[in-house]
Amino acid sequence: MAAKDKIIFALDVANTDEAAKWVSVLKGRVGFFKIGLELFTATGPDIVGLVKEAGIKVFLDLKFHDIPNTVAGAVRSAVRLGVDMMTLHLSGGKAMIAAGVEAAREESANLGITRPKIIGVSVLTSLGDSDMKELGFRANAVEQVMSLLDVALKSGADGMVCSAADLDRIKPLALKGFTIITPGIRPAGVDKGDQSRIATPASAIKAGSSLLVIGRPISAAADPVKAVELIATEIETAG
Repeated sequence: MAAKDKIIFALDVANTDEAAKWVSVLKGRVGFFKIGLELFTATGPDIVGLVKEAGIKVFLDLKFHDIPNTVAGAVRSAVRLGVDMMTLHLSGGKAMIAAGVEAAREESANLGITRPKIIGVSVLTSLGDSDMKELGFRANAVEQVMSLLDVALKSGADGMVCSAADLDRIKPLALKGFTIITPGIRPAGVDKGDQSRIATPASAIKAGSSLLVIGRPISAAADPVKAVELIATEIETAG
């Protein structure tokens, strides 16, 4: 996989025009565009078509979390949109994740297309140990992540979102082909924003991350194209 294909650009904008601008600027320069809650809520599912028509893979990051039947229905809808990966909250439990995986398999087979990857979300990178305690969890952030990794592996998820701080624990336990997606990526010298657990592109790749979610370090850069090129170069040096 080329270094640029390991970059997921977070398309965290509020409308179709802004999204189209970034599609034009970054087409062919990153591997995926992440469509999250803000953009999907503002534009609806048509935004997926806009990105796919440009030949860019879509990572639908809506973090489905509901009863298994409802999540299965949402996954089927996402499959019909043509997304390449989507997120489900691992805290929904094994039955919910398994229902999502099976729904993706069935719907893809019916349509004759490649099944999108089902990616589990563990502990958000904005949460630290104090937040976990405040939310009523007995486990700290690391312990909770490891517990949710078990859910992902036993329910058939294709991968997991986790912070770079958890990679050294997760990578040795992950199955072959298990996709590890790391947000909270900040190249050296870039403000960490609202992320509590961050890493540079090189350190995350060296620690075992498969794909990196990067938003503001690119979108807020004076020259976004140059910023992407520098990140890709850093990924290449990490091997």
